[in-house]
Amino acid sequence: MFTLGELEEAARLVHAAFPPTPQYAWPLLAQRVAAEVWVKHENHTPTGAFKVRGGLVFMERLKRESPDVPGVVSATRGNHGQSLAYAGARHGIPVTILVPRGNSTEKNNAMRAQGARLIEHGADFDEAREEAARLAKAEGLLFAPSFARDLVLGVATYALELLRAAPPLAALYVPIGLGSGICGCILARDLLGLPTEIIGVQSTEAPAYALSFAAGRVVTTPTANTRADGMATRLPDAGALEIIRKGAARIVTVTDDEVAAAMRAYWQDTHNLTEGAGAAPLAALMQEGAAMRGKRVGVVLCGGNIDLALFRDWVMAGA
Repeated sequence: MFTLGELEEAARLVHAAFPPTPQYAWPLLAQRVAAEVWVKHENHTPTGAFKVRGGLVFMERLKRESPDVPGVVSATRGNHGQSLAYAGARHGIPVTILVPRGNSTEKNNAMRAQGARLIEHGADFDEAREEAARLAKAEGLLFAPSFARDLVLGVATYALELLRAAPPLAALYVPIGLGSGICGCILARDLLGLPTEIIGVQSTEAPAYALSFAAGRVVTTPTANTRADGMATRLPDAGALEIIRKGAARIVTVTDDEVAAAMRAYWQDTHNLTEGAGAAPLAALMQEGAAMRGKRVGVVLCGGNIDLALFRDWVMAGA
C-alpha cells in the first residue's frame, strides 16, 4: 500500500510546515502506571492536533494534480476541519467545513480563524458528513473524507518520528475516531519492521470500531454520546477496519470518567492540557496497568483542543 520512501517524503512535506513534535518519557507517569511511558506530543502542532499532518499531504497533492479545484468541503468535530483549513490556506484552496449543532465553540472559532467557511448541520458527526457530501455535489466542491490514503500517509509521519526517536516500544496505545491515526501507526510500524503492539482505544459510549473489530465486519451504533468528541463516531470506515483488524493487537474501551482521570494525570504529571481523545490512550494504559507493568509503552497525546467550559465541567469536577 505504501513504501518507506513515500512515508519519508510525506514527512518532508510536513516538516516544511513545522518541525517534528517531541516525544518524552515522563517520570511521574512512569510512577503512576509502573511502566516506562513515552508520550508523543501531537498537541504541539500548529493546530494543536495530529490531523494537520494529513491535511498538509492531502492539500499538496490536490494543488499539484488539480490546480484549478474550486474548493474542498468536509465534515468534522474539529481537528480534521482545522487541518484542512490550515493546509488549504497554505495552498490557496478554499475550505468549507460542516460541523454538528452544538459542536465545540472554541474548535469552531479556530476553524474560522484558519479561514474556513463553517456551517452547522445535524445532530452528530455522521449527519454533518452526509450534508457535506450533498453540498459537494450542489456546489461542485471536492469532498474530503476523514479517512483517505493521503490522510493516513500524512498522519503516519508522527508514528515514524516516534518509533525512530524513542527506544523500542513494547506497545503503543492510539485513539480511534475514524481510523487514520491508528492506521498510520500500523503503517509506520510495519514499514520499520518493528514488533510493537498497536492497541486501539475507543469510548464505551462510542464503541463502533471495537464492536466491528470483534465481529469481523462493520457494526454501527445508534449514538456516540461520549464527551471525548474526537472518538464520537457511529459508522466505521470499512477500509480502516480492514487495516486495524490485520494490524492491531486489540481495542480497549474506556469510560468518560477514566478519560477525565487521565486528563487530570496529564496535567498533574506533565502540565500538558489534553482533549478527551488525546487522553484516552493513557486511560487505556492505566486500565491495563497490570499487563504493562515494567514494560516500555507509548501513548499518543493526539490533541489538546478542549473548550474551557467542558474542561471545567468534566475534568475539574472530579479533581
